Amino acid sequence: MTPAQKNEAIEVLKSKFTQYENFYITNTESLTVAQVSTLRRLCFEKNVEMKVAKNTLIKKALESFNDDKYSEIYESLHGVTALMFSESPKEPALILSSFRKTNKEKPVLKAALIGTDVFTGDNQLKALTSIKTKNELIGEVIGLLQSPAKRVLAALLHHHEGKAEAGTEAAVAE
Repeated sequence: MTPAQKNEAIEVLKSKFTQYENFYITNTESLTVAQVSTLRRLCFEKNVEMKVAKNTLIKKALESFNDDKYSEIYESLHGVTALMFSESPKEPALILSSFRKTNKEKPVLKAALIGTDVFTGDNQLKALTSIKTKNELIGEVIGLLQSPAKRVLAALLHHHEGKAEAGTEAAVAE
């Protein structure tokens, strides 16, 4: 690779790191070409962008941001590295988990950056699959906010119906 090509690759990586606040770093070294193609297809179907890059170029792109949040990721940059970029924090984890059902323990999760949190190690994959997306959290908050309002309305309706029945019974008794 010429220095110009390296600089271009670093700029492409920088734009991806800027565009997405979530990315996963995986080791695809032990995968066959057919398995990598299948993984890429799964990523494409779920709007997850997968890129293979040299570790030194990834590190240089991350170092250019001068942000300490990336420091934990540098240790994960060894072997063959594939990056998975996504708007959803858990979609890459779901893809990796489902892919592993037929391909044993491959690919290995090296690290993931979700917002400002770094998850390192393959043992974090299960936790990453249970992360709630922004829309799921908003739905839960709305549900929690609606619940007390529904209870108040139900109590008012029940109270109003109780008064109406009492008034009807009093009229009948007279």
